[in-house]
Amino acid sequence: MSSKITAPRGTQDLIPPHSAQWQALEQRIHALARRFGYGEVRTPLFEATELFVRGVGETTDIVEKEMYTFRDKGDRSMTLRPEWTAPVVRALLEHQLLAQGPQRLYYIGPIFRYERPQKGRYRQSHQFGVECTGYREPEADVEVISLAWELVRSYGISDAALKINSIGDAQCRPRYREALLEHFRPNVSQLSPEAQQRVERNPLRLLDSKEERDAPFVASAPRFEEFLCEPCREHFTALKADLDMLEIPYAVDPRIVRGLDYYTRTVFEITSNALGAQSAVCGGGRYDDLIASLGGPDVPAVGFALGMERFLMIVEAAGSEKPSARSGVQAIALGAQARATLLPIVAELRRLAEVPAFMDYEERKLLAHLKIADRNGARFALIVGEQELAAGEAVLRDLESRTDRHVPLGSPRVVAAALVETGL
Repeated sequence: MSSKITAPRGTQDLIPPHSAQWQALEQRIHALARRFGYGEVRTPLFEATELFVRGVGETTDIVEKEMYTFRDKGDRSMTLRPEWTAPVVRALLEHQLLAQGPQRLYYIGPIFRYERPQKGRYRQSHQFGVECTGYREPEADVEVISLAWELVRSYGISDAALKINSIGDAQCRPRYREALLEHFRPNVSQLSPEAQQRVERNPLRLLDSKEERDAPFVASAPRFEEFLCEPCREHFTALKADLDMLEIPYAVDPRIVRGLDYYTRTVFEITSNALGAQSAVCGGGRYDDLIASLGGPDVPAVGFALGMERFLMIVEAAGSEKPSARSGVQAIALGAQARATLLPIVAELRRLAEVPAFMDYEERKLLAHLKIADRNGARFALIVGEQELAAGEAVLRDLESRTDRHVPLGSPRVVAAALVETGL
C-alpha cells in the first residue's frame, strides 16, 4: 500500500468555501488599486539568484537562509521569488518603463521562503503590494500608506495601528550605524546568538530583534531621529504633516527598520493584536537607491507588501468580516422528467445571469436538496416536481425569507429571462 501524498510542509490548499474569501479580497484589492491609479504587474515565479542577492542584500535573512535556490539545466542559479520588489524593479528596467515617467504598479501572487512554518507564515505564501516610482516627495509615501490603510480600514479591523519611522539615507545612516555599534558592542556577550552575528554585519537589524534577552538593549538604543540629516528630517516632518492632514492616525516607532537592505528614509508598519505576537498586517517604505543598484537610473521609489494569509487570519480573528451574502439559484429537480425540464433552463441561466446557477443531478428528497442549496449559499431555489410539471409552473423559493412564488414553465430561454427579471 503506497503512502498518502500530502501538500508539502508549509503550504496549504485553498478550497471552497475559504477560497471565496480569497476571491473577495482579491476583488477588493483590484478595485482599490484602480481607484488609486495603479496598474497590475505579474512577474515570473523564479528569477536569476543574483537579482535577490543584489537587490535584497547579502546579509538579510532571506538571502542567507530562506531562499529556494536551484540550478537549471543550463547550470544557471535560479531562485523562486522570495519577495516582489526586486522582480518588479527588474521588469521596470527590462521594459524601459521608467523612461515614460513615474510608474504606479501593484501585484498579487505567491512568494517562497524556507522558514519554520507558523501561524500566518508559510513556505509558500501570497502577497499584495504596490510600488510607486519616480517621486522623492513625501506625498508619494503618504499615497502608498493611504492605500494600505484604506484596505485595512475597509475590513473594519478596529485595533489597526500605523507605525512610522525614518531610517535616513546614505548621508546620515553611517553616523547612526556607528552610534549603534558604540551602544551594542560593550554588551555583545549578553545578546542572543543571532544578534551577536548582526552587531558588525548589519547593526540596524538589531532593532528588529524579537528575542527577550535583546529587549533591554534594544529599548535603550539611540533613536534614528536624533541622527537624521536636514533633508531626511524635513522629509519625515512633511510626511507626518500630510498624515495629519489626511486624518490618518499614526505613532512614531523608532524600532521599525524593516528587514531588507534597500530601504531609505520612510519605513512603516500597520499592526493588529488580533493574532497576538504575530502583529504585523503589512509593512513597507521608501527605497530610493534600489533601482540604481540594479543597473537602472537614479529613480526613487516607495511601496509596501501585505501578507494575504495573515491578513485574512486577522480579519477572521477580529470578527470584522461579514458573512457572505447569499447569491444565485439552486435548481431542484424531483424526478427524471423534472431534471430534463430544468437542465436547459439552468444552461440558459448560466448564459444570461451574473449570479451562480447550481444543480444537483442525484435523486434526493426535497429537504436534502435544500440543504445542498444552503451549503452552496444560494439565495433562491427553483423547484420542479411532478405537481409542478402537471401545473406547468415551477416554485421559486426565497431561501432568506422562506417565501414562495410561481414561475410559468415554457421555453428554457423565456423561463431563464423571466427569472433574471425577478432579480436573481
